Amino acid sequence: MDQASRRPSFIELYQPKLVTVLSEGYGLAALRADAVAGLTVAIVALPLSMAIAIASGVPPQVGLFTSIVGGLVVSALGGSRFQIGGPAGAFIVLVSACVTQIGAAGMMTACILAGLILIGAGVLRLGTYVKFIPYPVTVGFTAGIAVIILASQLKDAFGLSLSGPEPGALWPKLAALWAARGTFSPATVGVGLGTVAIVLAVRRFRPRWPAFLIAVTLAGAVAALARLPVETIASRFGALPHLPPAPHLPPLDIASLRAAFPFAVSFALLGAIESLLSAVVADGMSGRHHRSNAELVAQGLANIVSPIFGGMVVTGTIARTATNVRSGARGPVAGMIHSACVLMAMMILAPLAGHIPLAALAGVLIVVAWNMIEKEEAWALLRHEPGDALVLGATFLLVIFRDLTTGILVGFLLGSILFIQRMSAVAQISADVPLAGLDRPDDPAPYDPPSAADADIVIHRIRGAFFFGAASTVGAVLDRIASHPRAFVIDFSEVPFLDSSGARMIVLLADKLRRGGGRVFLTGTEGAKQRTLAALGLRAPDVRYCATIAEAVAEARRRPA
Repeated sequence: MDQASRRPSFIELYQPKLVTVLSEGYGLAALRADAVAGLTVAIVALPLSMAIAIASGVPPQVGLFTSIVGGLVVSALGGSRFQIGGPAGAFIVLVSACVTQIGAAGMMTACILAGLILIGAGVLRLGTYVKFIPYPVTVGFTAGIAVIILASQLKDAFGLSLSGPEPGALWPKLAALWAARGTFSPATVGVGLGTVAIVLAVRRFRPRWPAFLIAVTLAGAVAALARLPVETIASRFGALPHLPPAPHLPPLDIASLRAAFPFAVSFALLGAIESLLSAVVADGMSGRHHRSNAELVAQGLANIVSPIFGGMVVTGTIARTATNVRSGARGPVAGMIHSACVLMAMMILAPLAGHIPLAALAGVLIVVAWNMIEKEEAWALLRHEPGDALVLGATFLLVIFRDLTTGILVGFLLGSILFIQRMSAVAQISADVPLAGLDRPDDPAPYDPPSAADADIVIHRIRGAFFFGAASTVGAVLDRIASHPRAFVIDFSEVPFLDSSGARMIVLLADKLRRGGGRVFLTGTEGAKQRTLAALGLRAPDVRYCATIAEAVAEARRRPA
């Protein structure tokens, strides 16, 4: 049976990447590289885990427990070599609403239910279809989450005192914060702004240094030495524990399960999207490939185990996963070492962490939220195509003013309707053209096909609509073909329609080839197709647009990479 058409076995679908890496041969050099990467990620995860937990309405140690326990399970059993699991900023909105309505114990029950849903999705192989979400939807819901996170940090960043509980909805929240503007604390504002300034300065002048940890440490030291009147972790939550608690189950009675189920569905939906998106980012940075359904099963198991040990919802974290890849990780052992390092830091540094000002953690999350917004991509989508702008805008506004699940579902529905409308405009039958295509003569401008001397020049033709539903499949094929070529020629002559999701895949492919010293040549992209590619940033010198394949091959021969 042909290898491409053979159905993968159960082991090939669900075997953890840890087993794959160890079976390939794992030596001391790989362990050393993973240890360095794991320690680097742990340094990033320490302040972020506490900040995300506090913003979610739970004590800071809950975020640390999540990184320790959930992160270990994700790395040990997941389908990605580089995925780092833990608490994520994208969940702040959902977890905060869940804790407000059904309490922290109910939130943990929702985590367990979400874990079961994710396992079911992985077993049913639904991970393959999560990637069909249109690109404008992912940009819109990420930006919406970022705005809500920014709003949620204003109270601690300005040291405001509210007369009652802080509202969850955006407009009532902003109204309550504005009404309390007279209670702001200058010292708190100074600590928050100072934290943001330190993070930006470190990233500007010493990008390899752990900006978040440095900023939080300096803010805590200045606040303690100067005896600033600012609220700290210890003043609000008491002393941090040195170890995760003994395993215990949250309430699992019928009433608790019924109350937690709607939140569990939202946790599972966002967890699947966030985790697989993070795995795709890692693939693009490393050239490796994850197993989407194995990743969903691992995320499900992590969400069952995490609340049993006092944690919260677990997902793949894009920023920490990217840090893991950039730090030279070789495989999942780096993620496991990250969890061990967070545990050791908690055991040793728990008393000192109590001195961290809450305004410093708010500053960290403000930077995180700002970085979450894909500003250039959003602007390109808004100005290039009205349909994509509509999908992005509707998703963004619904996430902010309604809820995350509604925003994603409506965005996907609008994207599907938009695709149908675009395809109906393309699929026209001319009266003088037969329904069945006739034989066509050769290209009137023939070219010399690549010879043995041109083994690193690859030509690939895409046929049919290249939209969000096909981008992942075609992208995987192109990614395998483009592993080593010096020049990659992609012909779009027989592509009637290219949307932003397909264009985004080509942008990622060009980035990967450029890092490897290769070049991309695109042909048949005149008109709307080239405008779509250019709107997402694919311009010279990153890519060379040619009129014909012959021109592209000749150019590749003349200008070796």
